[in-house]
Amino acid sequence: MKFTKLSLLGAVSAVALTFTAGTNLALADGHKVKPIKMRWASDHSGPPHPAAIAEVFFAEQVEKRIPGSKVQIYWAKSLYNVPKGTQALTKGNLEMMTGQFGKTASVEPYANVINGAGKLTTPGAMQGLDGTKTYAELKKVFNDKHGITIFGSGHLSMYMGAGAVKSRLLVPADFAGKKVRSMGPAENALLGALDANPTTMAFGDVPPALQTGVIDGLLTSLGGFNATKEQAPYFTVAGINGIVGDYYWMGASNKWWATLDKKQQDTLADIIVNDFIPYQKAINFCNDKRLVDKFKVTDKSAPGIYVMSPEEASVIQAKEGGATNKWIKSKVDDRGDQLVDQFTAEAKALVAANPLGSSALEKTDCTAFASDFARYAPGSALRGKKARK
Repeated sequence: MKFTKLSLLGAVSAVALTFTAGTNLALADGHKVKPIKMRWASDHSGPPHPAAIAEVFFAEQVEKRIPGSKVQIYWAKSLYNVPKGTQALTKGNLEMMTGQFGKTASVEPYANVINGAGKLTTPGAMQGLDGTKTYAELKKVFNDKHGITIFGSGHLSMYMGAGAVKSRLLVPADFAGKKVRSMGPAENALLGALDANPTTMAFGDVPPALQTGVIDGLLTSLGGFNATKEQAPYFTVAGINGIVGDYYWMGASNKWWATLDKKQQDTLADIIVNDFIPYQKAINFCNDKRLVDKFKVTDKSAPGIYVMSPEEASVIQAKEGGATNKWIKSKVDDRGDQLVDQFTAEAKALVAANPLGSSALEKTDCTAFASDFARYAPGSALRGKKARK
């Protein structure tokens, strides 16, 4: 079964050509594909997190298409965090992983070059990430230096934003002096430019820190807002990726991949590229949409999700003033410095070529995912069924 809710394969067509040539022949010649046993590691939480639902979908497709196979998924760093998982892929001690680019930077500094606020600010631009020269170079670095094949990128939320306990963080002055949870050093640069006091903190520590006043607010995704809306009810989104991007790579260990025969490789690559990655992007988009539809407010003083206008978001971006790029450049060599500028230019061109409303992703029929969300909804009789780990 192909995932056909969207036509999103342009960004991953190069991978498809590399890994799935001959797939139909291999599957149609009457010979069974040998079962595959594999582990998948992710640092995000399990269902109902949409990225986790997508990983369950992947596992079910593998086990359906290749009878006798078993995919074991480990969420919330229960097997590896992103840096350790990246190293495990290199050594062949892990089969596949969902890894955030920014969190990979301690192992591969170039992974940071696509990060930063206000770059890919439309869904269509985000969909174009895999077609950039910068992404192609990152894929080569991962392959040549780390022995990892990146099959494609995904995103956990287009609407990364700033949540606050007592009042909305809307303009730079609102951030000044506030203790705000950050996901990592690149986000620290943004918060520093806004005169906030960034505090890097794992998400599990955030709710009690908000409740006890250790922090005044947090940077997080819409899913993070949904989990902390009781403690930090004022959530502000500076447009698409106006606060920070949240890009993930889906990759496999080359050492492990080489142990698979051609039919196994072809079938697995077909599932990853043509089923899993489009599904992952679509369900994350729909999760964003349903949360915005449910909690969006136009009254800036009211709790809920407030989406800035482009003019309001531009004030934040102007204050940021390239601080994130400057920090990233301080951590890479001359080639990395060039890649930061190259991607900034590529992102600007993608936004111009893909204005809001022009992407196939924005035309997704999100009712198609109603059963997937219901399956893991609190109190559902189906909650946890077939969930892994």
